[in-house]
Amino acid sequence: MSKTLPPIILASQSPRRRELLKTLTSHFEVMVSEAEEIIDQKKSPIENVQNLAEKKMVWVAKSNPGRFVIGADTVVAFDDEILGKPEDEKDACRILRLLSGNLHQVITGVAAAGPGINDFVQAEVSIVQFKTLTDDQISDYVATGEPMDKAGAYAIQGKGAELIESHKGSYSNIVGFPLEIVKPLLIRAGYLA
Repeated sequence: MSKTLPPIILASQSPRRRELLKTLTSHFEVMVSEAEEIIDQKKSPIENVQNLAEKKMVWVAKSNPGRFVIGADTVVAFDDEILGKPEDEKDACRILRLLSGNLHQVITGVAAAGPGINDFVQAEVSIVQFKTLTDDQISDYVATGEPMDKAGAYAIQGKGAELIESHKGSYSNIVGFPLEIVKPLLIRAGYLA
């Protein structure tokens, strides 16, 4: 990596994205985007995450010309319905009941721009199979507080792992930042060898 490159800007407040990016490089800083995160019900979950990732990236890039900026957004989709972060504990229970015993998709959009990278927008899709959960298991998990700031009301990298029977595709994508997309992007931009 060339030390002359300014730090990457991660346009995300997610501590999980910071941790995952740290596995590739520590040469980054975080700048939270204030772009409005509005889901367009007329668009597919993939189009929505790509649009939201791009909006976050563009918002930060505007005030940082010439810098390499990455934005990301993750949603959980069940039967083409986007399940966002729960509004409260009752909503978290509702979401987990929907996912119980079923397959769902975790989709992350990644957008980037900077020297040598123009209009990069891509999405990664992983499939997760939930165990069939009892109401007590759902209540106990929600009581931990872990689901409250997570798309789909669970964290595969935390206690939520106990709810999952299996998954296909990128694990880091399910956490919220697909390294399979990000690593080649950083190599292309000159941040990784």
